[in-house]
Amino acid sequence: MLIRKLVLDGFRNIQDHEVETSAKQVILTGENGQGKTNLLEAVYILCYGMSFRTQNLRETITYGKDMFYLSSVFQDSQNLDRKAEISFNEGKKHIRLDGKDIKDRKELIYCLPCIVFSHDDIEFVRGEPENRRKFFDQTMTMYDPVFFDDLRRYKTVLKQRNAAIKDQRYELLDIYDEKLARYGMPIMRARSSVCSSFSAIFPDIYNNVSLEDRGIQIKYRPSWSESESYDDIMIRLANQRDVDIKMSTTTSGPHRDRFLITDRNGVFVNGASTGQMRLASLVFRSAQAAFYRQKTGLNPIFLIDDVLLELDSQKRARYLSYLGHYNQAFFTFLPEEKYFGAFFNPNGSDTIRYRVENGRFLSA
Repeated sequence: MLIRKLVLDGFRNIQDHEVETSAKQVILTGENGQGKTNLLEAVYILCYGMSFRTQNLRETITYGKDMFYLSSVFQDSQNLDRKAEISFNEGKKHIRLDGKDIKDRKELIYCLPCIVFSHDDIEFVRGEPENRRKFFDQTMTMYDPVFFDDLRRYKTVLKQRNAAIKDQRYELLDIYDEKLARYGMPIMRARSSVCSSFSAIFPDIYNNVSLEDRGIQIKYRPSWSESESYDDIMIRLANQRDVDIKMSTTTSGPHRDRFLITDRNGVFVNGASTGQMRLASLVFRSAQAAFYRQKTGLNPIFLIDDVLLELDSQKRARYLSYLGHYNQAFFTFLPEEKYFGAFFNPNGSDTIRYRVENGRFLSA
């Protein structure tokens, strides 16, 4: 899979209408605020139909304009040339794939999977449980459309159940409990499976890059017990109904699941330095790529947004050896940063380099 060309109009501060990207490595260098991350965001939107920086696409429209248009010409896993287009106008998003309108962004995700490495990834480690749930859910939606649909349905039913509780329409709760259990159980099983896979990948990468064995582990702690049957969960929901009504929300279910990162001293974040947490967040992404590769046999596109600077040169070299295979990667750097030495030749034929200035991409 390879993105050959990007077309951008009305997006953030990007001024260039067309950017050639037909290379294994695309390196973007420039000062902060010049547009490096904006290009990565545009690529991500073309892969996922949403941004990794904001939930409101209106914020991505260039000041003074009323819409944006993005398109990519890409080579898919069958080496076929295809085209994705996304526009946002008057509060509505429009997605086209190979000239045809698509209503569900799910169709886009499975065409061009990508993984973004960003500074906010550290929240997978030190942030709220919701951040880790989102990470593992995204990991599974990259390859499993059934999980994608179950998660959507569960969230819809959860919203409806909470609304019924707040509106005191308690007669509807039996119906919502049945749906919550039906969609929630496969989510719980899928999360347990992905956590087991990560536990076999994550510690080895972290230990080999850090050169320390902290006994780091990832543990899944579901809100419902994995040993519970459908009937058991229905009884649990019924028994907790008074608590739910008192709290005005649903107090159990996959939306309350936890993924814990621990080491020999207990909760990892309690004793870890910022550098150790940053490394762990990078390893999360490498493990995500390895997991995706195991499930599909395919290599995702990488978007690596200036996250390697916080590693010293030796850790950086070791981490890059575990980065994993990719068909294409976009890297952003500050001007004074050094490239990756022996990892690849920045002047090679499989690399395009741009100097980014005020939204323009100049050959470097």
